[in-house]
Amino acid sequence: MIQIKVPARICFYGDHQDYLGLPVIAGAIDRFIHISASPISENKFVLHLQDLGKQMSIDLDDDLATVQPGDFFRSGMAVLKERGFRYDQGYSITISGDIPVNAGLSSSSALLVGWIRFLVAINDKSDEISDFQIGRWAYEAEVVFFDAPGGLMDQYTIAQRGMLYIDTKSGTSERLQGSIGKLLVAESGLAKKTLEVLKNASVFAKKAVEAVKKANSRFVLEEAALDDYQKYREFVPEEFQDYWYAAIHNYHITLQAKTELKKAETNLQYLGKLMNAHQQILQDQIQNTPKEMVSMMDSARKAGAIGAKTIGSGGGGCMVAMVDDENMEKVKEAFLEAGAKSVYEVEISY
Repeated sequence: MIQIKVPARICFYGDHQDYLGLPVIAGAIDRFIHISASPISENKFVLHLQDLGKQMSIDLDDDLATVQPGDFFRSGMAVLKERGFRYDQGYSITISGDIPVNAGLSSSSALLVGWIRFLVAINDKSDEISDFQIGRWAYEAEVVFFDAPGGLMDQYTIAQRGMLYIDTKSGTSERLQGSIGKLLVAESGLAKKTLEVLKNASVFAKKAVEAVKKANSRFVLEEAALDDYQKYREFVPEEFQDYWYAAIHNYHITLQAKTELKKAETNLQYLGKLMNAHQQILQDQIQNTPKEMVSMMDSARKAGAIGAKTIGSGGGGCMVAMVDDENMEKVKEAFLEAGAKSVYEVEISY
């Protein structure tokens, strides 16, 4: 039997930066997708999706020439088939997990990373393929294959685990050893709106940067200083100025957080301040946070949360809060009293 376990992920700093090629800081957490597979005599993969109460099958002789949008099982097979992987043995595959769906913790990316690991395992190549490559193939199967909006943060973080600083332009990552403290995840109960939020934020941010480059062809976003926001603001059309502000300021928040998280002993109050500043930009400039979630996070901070922010693209989904032992239960209660559907502690998964 083949057994695979893959984690969820949280982006702590750098949301809505990866589509600009800017870095992010994300961590894998101890919420998981589990895959168990046993060989069968039938010439197909039989998938038992326990949490959804569904079953589906994929014939091994499927040429994978036509893959419907969102069918990550077949897109994953197609990506690896192009690399010479073969599917000659049928399997009965059970998939379950405790990652909430459509909530910002990347359940779909976790499932796809797990699926890629399964396809690698049945080809007896698990010892040959790096975690980085697993993440790369998962990104290709989820985003590139469908020409979909989104970056590579989710797949790379889930495949490599731990706390990572990811250069989304090159895909290279740096493991961060500093502590971000105790963490609570709160489920808002509101479904997130990934495509709607990403489409506008991505397009507007890119247009803002294009306007600046038109004014100064030598401008490089990765080399931008904080005062470049004011320096080039006059060249950015009014409708894109909030996204110009977000691009510059969120980038520098991420760099500051990276510097702190590289230390052996981190200043949690400082990291919480950066997290709150990042969230303020998400809700004010990018406008990805429903008022109900703003209220929940405000309540959490009043109860003692060091920092709090939304998780994922926005429009709904989950929130994360940095807490200490003294205020852990108070923050949990504050989230719930403010309307959160569920609150639980999580840890970085290595």
